[in-house]
Amino acid sequence: MSLKIRLARAGAKKRPYYRIVVADSRSPRDGRYIEKIGTYDPLLPKDSGDRVKLVEDRVKHWLGVGAQPTDRVLRFLDKAGILKRDARNNPDKAKPGQKRLDREEAKVAAAEGKAKAAAEAVKAAAEAAATPPPEPVVEAPVEAPAEAPAEAAEAEPPATE
Repeated sequence: MSLKIRLARAGAKKRPYYRIVVADSRSPRDGRYIEKIGTYDPLLPKDSGDRVKLVEDRVKHWLGVGAQPTDRVLRFLDKAGILKRDARNNPDKAKPGQKRLDREEAKVAAAEGKAKAAAEAVKAAAEAAATPPPEPVVEAPVEAPAEAPAEAAEAEPPATE
C-alpha cells in the first residue's frame, strides 16, 4: 500500500475548499482517507495565514512512515519549511507547439505575397506615370470630292466616235 499526502476537495460548487489528507494512492480523490492533516482554502488571499493550515507533527510522522506528497502539497510543505522542494526547469513549456508554428509560417507567407503584389502594383503605376502618354494622332478631316456643278455636266455632250 503506497500512501499519498494529497488534496481532497470539499465545499460547494464554485466555492472550493480542500482537506490535506493522507490516503491510499488507489482510493478516489474525494473518497476514503486515513487521516486529515490540514486544510487549504484557495479563496483566501495569498498572504493570509488561514489559507493553508497544517498539523506539522502529523505531517512529519506520515513523511517518516513513507507517505509521498503530491506536487501541490509539496509546495505547501516547502513554504512551511517542513520539506524542501527542488525547483523544476522545463524550458520547452513556453515554446509554442508545431501547429502554431505552421500557422505563423503560413501567415508570414501570405503577408509576403500580399506585400509583393502591392509592390508590383506600385511599380506598374510608377512606370505608367513615368512614361508620358502617347500623343493622339490628329488626322486631317477627309473631305468628300467636290462635284462639278450639275449645270456644267449637262452642258457638255457625251463624246461619241
